Amino acid sequence: MARKQLPVLENITISDVAAEGKAIARVGDKVVFVPFVAPGDVVDIQLTRKKSSYAEGKAIRFHSYAALRAEPFCEHFGVCGGCKWQHLPYEEQLKYKYKQVIDNLTRIGKIPLGEVRPILGSEQTRRYRNKLEYTFSDKRWLTEEDVRSGKAFGNMNGVGFHIPGMFDKVLDIHTCWLQDDVNNRIRLAVKEYCFSHEGYPFFDLRRQEGFMRTLIIRTTSTGQLMVILVFFHEDKEKREALLEYVAGRFPEITSLLYIINEKQNDTITDREVHVFRGNDHMIEEMEGLRFKIGPKSFYQTNSRQAYNLYKVTREFAGLSGSELVYDLYTGTGTIANFVSRKARKVIGVEYVPEAIGDARMNASLNGIENTLFFAGDMKDILNETFINEHGRPDVIITDPPRTGMHEGVIRTILEATPARIVYVSCNPATQARDLSLLDAGYTVEKVQPVDMFPHTHHIENVVLLRKK
Repeated sequence: MARKQLPVLENITISDVAAEGKAIARVGDKVVFVPFVAPGDVVDIQLTRKKSSYAEGKAIRFHSYAALRAEPFCEHFGVCGGCKWQHLPYEEQLKYKYKQVIDNLTRIGKIPLGEVRPILGSEQTRRYRNKLEYTFSDKRWLTEEDVRSGKAFGNMNGVGFHIPGMFDKVLDIHTCWLQDDVNNRIRLAVKEYCFSHEGYPFFDLRRQEGFMRTLIIRTTSTGQLMVILVFFHEDKEKREALLEYVAGRFPEITSLLYIINEKQNDTITDREVHVFRGNDHMIEEMEGLRFKIGPKSFYQTNSRQAYNLYKVTREFAGLSGSELVYDLYTGTGTIANFVSRKARKVIGVEYVPEAIGDARMNASLNGIENTLFFAGDMKDILNETFINEHGRPDVIITDPPRTGMHEGVIRTILEATPARIVYVSCNPATQARDLSLLDAGYTVEKVQPVDMFPHTHHIENVVLLRKK
């Protein structure tokens, strides 16, 4: 039985921007979430989902456009799942991100905020990323324009980004503005080579067959370039021919690597990385510090803005050189090593053992001798025994994943009674929840939103808490 067509709402004015990058309209007592529109737009909305208190839909006709609107610069806008705010001028994006932070901290946290600083925007709003990952698929997504054209598409291969909610569909990308243009030249050259040579089928995720799986491109501010090609199975002749072509076509590549991934998913954390040409790593620099970045290493994807984020973190920590600092969720130890010059000692804790290996290696690379790193689940490691063994922290820096901190970790922090806590978050909603728990012993003194990802709804936020 065919699904009943949901109604079209006509002449609806978009009123605000909501979470997850969507805008909202209010129709009677119902909120309607709509992507790719701006406050002030007047549109017809085709509902796609209807619940008792809200609905979702898409704009199918624009009667008038908002005065504050920007022309999207990417040909894939509206289909690709990234850069959903291109139609908003950057200053407007910052305004809504700032509002998102304040709304979350006040409505969820329900605590006084102290000094709230103006949002720190990104100097680069295009080509700011240092890492992109593209998927090869034999099921290219057909846009509405493709479907309306009535053309027969014999070649359904594509290299690009997954369509949101479609695990096996990929939007074939021609130009991506998120990374240096070298990403486009390499991706298009690899695709063209595969099209013009026999034996390079793109991967079928459902049937688990094909050869070409993933292309990862990483860059550094020091001018180094890493390219990783992931194949489904080994075919030495085909693999080497393609890699030789890439190496010859792009001599600027400093690390040309490959991985054989025969698993059913695209994760490479447990796969062996092979060096075809060049180094097995790159070096990033920040204030004279050198950070070794391997193919699996985590590093903030906006290098320039990461520097500003870390400077705010260090400033909020208020270090004089005598403090013992705990850096929780330290990752590869970037923050820990960055603040170590201003501290007596820094102890980093992280769940991923490989990340801790990178943290120790980066400390050694820079001759840093006042850092210690430990791997394990935060709620299991950070306890009274750990604190008694390593010392009670004067300052705690915490940069948890989007889900925030475990309640047990928050209890331990409260029991550790550091003078200051610097909470770095990529999710103001879970940060607000955690701040409400920390309110038992701490007041929020400063708040600094930092925009790491222009043209998206994502926002980083740094909060300084001081012991009551």
